[in-house]
Amino acid sequence: MDDQLALRIQLFREGGQIKPEVADFVAAELAALEAEGRTVTEATAGMLTSHLMMALTRLLDGEAIEQFLTDDQVAAELAGHPEAVARAREVAERARRDLGAALPESEVNFLGMHLAVLAQQTPAAPSS
Repeated sequence: MDDQLALRIQLFREGGQIKPEVADFVAAELAALEAEGRTVTEATAGMLTSHLMMALTRLLDGEAIEQFLTDDQVAAELAGHPEAVARAREVAERARRDLGAALPESEVNFLGMHLAVLAQQTPAAPSS
C-alpha cells in the first residue's frame, strides 16, 4: 500500500468517520490483495477503500443500505469478471464473520466492480 492510500485510511480513522475495527479490516483486505500481487495504491484502490470503509461503518451503525437502481446493470457487467465476484463474496463473508456487518447484494456487486477495476490495473505477471 502506498503512502497516499495509508494516509486516506488514517484520515478516515482520525476524523472519526469510521470505526477503528473497520479501518483495520479494510487495511488487512488491502494487504491481502497486495500480497497476491495486486497493485494497491491511492490511484488503483482509493475508491474501493473509501466505499468499503463507509459501507461497513454504516452497517455497524445500524443504517440501512438501499438497493440501487443499477444493480441489474452492475451484475451484468460483472458477468465477465467471475474472479472479482468471488473475491467480493469472500470479503463480504469475512466482514459478516469478523465485524457482524452483512453487506447486501448491491454492495457486494459494487465491491466486485471495484475489485474488477483493480485487477485490470494490475500488470500481468511475466510468463516463465
